[in-house]
Amino acid sequence: MSEKTEDRRTRKTKKAICDAFAELLAEKELHRITVKEIIEKADISRVTFYNHYLDIYDLSDKFEENIMLDAALLVLDLEDVPYEDFFSHLTGYVTDNRTAFKMMFSPNGTNKLRFKFCALLEGLLRQLYLEDRSLTESNANIDYMIRYRAQGIVSVLETWVQDDLREPAAVIAQIMSVLDGSIEDQFTDWMQKHG
Repeated sequence: MSEKTEDRRTRKTKKAICDAFAELLAEKELHRITVKEIIEKADISRVTFYNHYLDIYDLSDKFEENIMLDAALLVLDLEDVPYEDFFSHLTGYVTDNRTAFKMMFSPNGTNKLRFKFCALLEGLLRQLYLEDRSLTESNANIDYMIRYRAQGIVSVLETWVQDDLREPAAVIAQIMSVLDGSIEDQFTDWMQKHG
């Protein structure tokens, strides 16, 4: 058997485990999820689960690490995307990674992922805002605006994910673009008046 086949099989197994885990996390708190439930939902053996993870908490930690690594890569990609395409790329990514975002925004999760994702977005928005205005450093007013924008974007995504992505991605992208553009325009006007 080739190494490529084993890698594909391993990825498929891990995806099944993570999908089952995210599904269960949407239904119940982490400490109430059992390995038995995951293996039944993922249709794998107990041995297969333990070949990849020590326990539920190890699975949760590794899943979160992977999500944050992917989110960091997304943020790097978004850095080079024109503003008018920013939200289309973001909603496309959420659509492609639905399972990860279901876990991130699960009411039964720790919110640790949500906070980290929001911090990544804040960093990106701060950098883009400062670069666009040729500023070298942020100030408290800009920091408040950036936090507000990032929290707003994450809240819209969270509502959309918890609604099982019922609205088309293009509609959500447009909503976020309008809301975020209005916030930035109003803030810029306010900054010019109050310095």
